[in-house]
Amino acid sequence: MNPDKKIEVSAAEEKRSMDPASFAGEAKDRDRIAGEGQTGISRRVGVLGAGTWGMALARMLANSGHQVCVWSALEQEIDELNATRRQRNLPDMIIPDVITFTKQIKEACEDKDIVLFAVPSPFVRTTARAAAPYLPMGQILVDVAKGIEADTLFTLSEVIEDELTKAGRRARIVALSGPTHAEEVAVDMPTTIVSASRDIEAARIVQDTFMNTCMRVYTNPDIRGVELCGALKNIIALASGALTGLGYGDNTRAALITRGMAEMTRLGRAMGCQEETFSGLAGMGDLIVTATSMHSRNNRTGILLGKGVPLDKAIEEVGMVVEGINALPAAKELSRRYQVEMPIVDAVDRVVHEGADVREAVYGLMMRDRKREW
Repeated sequence: MNPDKKIEVSAAEEKRSMDPASFAGEAKDRDRIAGEGQTGISRRVGVLGAGTWGMALARMLANSGHQVCVWSALEQEIDELNATRRQRNLPDMIIPDVITFTKQIKEACEDKDIVLFAVPSPFVRTTARAAAPYLPMGQILVDVAKGIEADTLFTLSEVIEDELTKAGRRARIVALSGPTHAEEVAVDMPTTIVSASRDIEAARIVQDTFMNTCMRVYTNPDIRGVELCGALKNIIALASGALTGLGYGDNTRAALITRGMAEMTRLGRAMGCQEETFSGLAGMGDLIVTATSMHSRNNRTGILLGKGVPLDKAIEEVGMVVEGINALPAAKELSRRYQVEMPIVDAVDRVVHEGADVREAVYGLMMRDRKREW
């Protein structure tokens, strides 16, 4: 394998990839487009997790010519996917026949070039523990979940590494993160993402594997910064949604997103991350899309909270894992440990865990002491 090999796209293909009409055709047409620009190297990829993001990526990889096997801990989910070739939360996406499904994690891990972790953040540790016996030394692992473990304050790549170390294994771990809604990747809308790893060769192999005319991949050695962005932006998105739910407008949301990014960057700087990461795709890019889109479950949950819906009812209505809520305990502890002021995170925590009134939380933020912007 040549990790430095670049994908060459002709001028005609590039023009076509930017034409909205090319994404409005039949599913078969979209599948053909997604496969164009591939490097010609077919890799064996195991996907752990069959939710929206795992399945959107599985389809994209299969359409790019890779051999994809998907595992889920939920046996009924595997049965449904096999029978319908549909992911119930992605109704417009057809699952290619070449994708195989398994109920045995061993089958999704053994003899693979890349193993993708696409389970919700609370299940990353147990999934890594279950997968560890079947992963060879030096296996490339890609984590696409976003979060920080509350008890250890580990990023999710560190959680995976911890479980593999306990099992006597070592892996080449990459975090894949950026402004990427599964709903749009599933229908081949142009998208960009970051392949982050201290092992830059592994990051380039992942870049090479995931890149096509619909997905552009950049590399970044700052894996901690990329993962920190992925966890914290979900909390800011909850706050942004709450402002919408209260009926506030663009001025308020723009202020919230900008000051939220300032909090994220301050913490990242204190933790030794690269400041540029926070102004890039994994930082500002992902924050914008998560804090403004109705595809965002964190934004939608925040909207319901702003409208006065109780937290448990809001989560039930959204119907999927709300990662911003899971990230709050770790964000609070990191703020305390590194002595970084994070007033928006504090306000969201009071609303979520103490039942504070959303409008009063906004008032508290507006009436803080006068400060310089930077």
